[in-house]
Amino acid sequence: MTLAALEAMLARGTDNSLLRFGLGKGHLDGGDAPQAAQHLRRCVELDPGYSAAWKLLGKALLDSGDRPGAALAWEEGIAAAQRKGDKQAEKEMAVFLRRLQRQG
Repeated sequence: MTLAALEAMLARGTDNSLLRFGLGKGHLDGGDAPQAAQHLRRCVELDPGYSAAWKLLGKALLDSGDRPGAALAWEEGIAAAQRKGDKQAEKEMAVFLRRLQRQG
């Protein structure tokens, strides 16, 4: 589904975590990290256990220049992944967080 189609669904009143994840990913892939972060924040508000959304939110925030926000998103995402048993997402976010911490 195209980004425009997803935006149209949102404009018609559909709002759920899957839609917001798609919008966030679409905007991030398109180079609009701040807009991606807005949608991904809403996604994790709707579904705090959505570990993939936490992972992308961290990336969107980092790409937007918000390093503390990215670290917090990945910390929250690691906790969500641990609660769900999502070992792969937990490992990926732990790597991202360590890299960020090493960079200062």
